[in-house]
Amino acid sequence: MPRHPRYDLLDVPQHVIQRGHNRQPIFFCDDDYRFYLAAVQHAAERSGCAIHAYVLMTNHIHLLVTPSQANGLAKLMQAIGRRYVPYINATYHRTGTLWEGRYRASLIEAEAYFLLCSRYIELNPVRAAMVAHPAAYPWSSYHWHAGGISDPLLTDHDLYRRLGQTAAERQAVYRALFETEMAPPLLQEIRATIHQGQVLGTERFKDAIESTLARRVRPGKPGRPRKTAQRTSGLGETGKK
Repeated sequence: MPRHPRYDLLDVPQHVIQRGHNRQPIFFCDDDYRFYLAAVQHAAERSGCAIHAYVLMTNHIHLLVTPSQANGLAKLMQAIGRRYVPYINATYHRTGTLWEGRYRASLIEAEAYFLLCSRYIELNPVRAAMVAHPAAYPWSSYHWHAGGISDPLLTDHDLYRRLGQTAAERQAVYRALFETEMAPPLLQEIRATIHQGQVLGTERFKDAIESTLARRVRPGKPGRPRKTAQRTSGLGETGKK
């Protein structure tokens, strides 16, 4: 099976997922979650990546990340693994791999999908029937976005900051987003793009990505896309702010 392509576009958010080998646990106690978050913060500072949202599940993780340096996302994930895997192996007297292959990532059109993707990530424990509400799950970014509980790992995206003029207003608006369920077609779209390494966005956004990268980013006939005018300004509007 061919590997999913990697995208290396600066200032465009990406949804990242990484699973444990054979879907086995990657966290075994609270200290493991804390160590992983510290590893993410350490790696993010050195790879030029802003972490906007996350959830740490028992056997996999989700991150919403915007890289600002070339190969920033790859450097981030490599650095996390180099700290966390030896920690787990040493702590639990194990050897071998922890992850199920490479991480998966999809580009996100911020204006259309950023807040939806953030909700999708933070609702993972609810969909897994681990808790009835995301506020009851301790290992996610929901507590900062909805409750203002300090989280040094996170960098607010401009779209979150636009939810209100004050922190209290932003938190109230964000909480209200969780009062309605996410539509099944949207859930399927997010799942499909992350697992297939595709782009989550409008057709116009996908056109712009294909023009910028000079390759296809969605199912279709093989080959290079038609040469069109570069649309990097469109990327900036949707992913930079």
